Amino acid sequence: MTHVVITGTGLYTPEHAIDNAALVAAFNAWVDSENEHHAGAIARGESEPLAHSSSEFIEKASGIKSRYVLDASGILDPQRMRPKLPQRGNDETSTQCEMATAAAQQALTTAKVDAADIELVIVACSNLERAYPAVAVEVQQALGTSGYGFDMNVACSSATFALETAANAIASGSVKRALVVNPEICSAHLNFRDRDSHFIFGDACTAVVLENSAIAVADEQFEILGTRLVTQFSNAIRNNAGFLNRVTDSDPLALDKLFVQEGRRVFREVCPMVAKLITDHLASLELTGGDLKRMWLHQANRHMNDLIARKVLGYDPSETQAPIILDRYANTSSAGSIIAFHLHREELVEGDIGVICSFGAGYSAGSVVIRRL
Repeated sequence: MTHVVITGTGLYTPEHAIDNAALVAAFNAWVDSENEHHAGAIARGESEPLAHSSSEFIEKASGIKSRYVLDASGILDPQRMRPKLPQRGNDETSTQCEMATAAAQQALTTAKVDAADIELVIVACSNLERAYPAVAVEVQQALGTSGYGFDMNVACSSATFALETAANAIASGSVKRALVVNPEICSAHLNFRDRDSHFIFGDACTAVVLENSAIAVADEQFEILGTRLVTQFSNAIRNNAGFLNRVTDSDPLALDKLFVQEGRRVFREVCPMVAKLITDHLASLELTGGDLKRMWLHQANRHMNDLIARKVLGYDPSETQAPIILDRYANTSSAGSIIAFHLHREELVEGDIGVICSFGAGYSAGSVVIRRL
């Protein structure tokens, strides 16, 4: 029987960081400008004034204190309020490929694997910067890997869905080593003029090397005991940007072409779904929540993570058991649970069991149970 192990992870973090205070200052400056522009209508009762945001509101609602982004100046400009990235030519390395190779090189070094020995590359993330050619094939060329590559998108669950796909490819014998990368540029799809969500996302890229355990030589190895995925259609989290926009004559700048969610509904529906997924998955492996030393959960909202962990463990999780990284990274979509795993695993000892779990739009959720070897 082929055993699949995770032997290396990598993390690319952009150099620009925006704390809540700076983000709020830009948002409130825009609000003041809008309220002044519509002062007459507001005075006549024809429209409501826009409300200010605050650092206290953001942290209470989400637990987020800061976020890394590819560009801060455009986001903090009240006249623009979106990143400003230079357009790259067709012969230049794409932004996501650049992020992916940086994270991948770190993961390969940790795994003690040469790029040429990777036979499968999966680029999995919420948004891809182009339809084709696949970013994964570009990453394959940039790194010098062999075999093949492809892109996939399951929103915030993209990383765990890709981990199962890669693990299955190794278990079947079709490849011996695989690389999963998650280049998330979430700031590009965020509406920085929406008080309820302007603070949610940040940018980052993660990478994971998976291998057949028979050939792995890394100092640190985590055996994948099992994977489980679930999807359930919902419009509660949606983004309507797509290639059909131009032929349906829809407004390319309409609010629905950016991230939109019904936050309270998402909380109410997703938390029990994810807790059940993990609990049932553990049971299928003859494990319980009490066997978990670590839960590396999707980093969207502190309250969601606490509730899910409490349902699985049966008690309030400690900072060690369910580490939080969204306070400084914010929601990085599919990269979030992998960032948590990357930064919070070194003290685990042989035999310790943990779960990597992501969840998001779709709805979708993925559970990957692993054991330290």
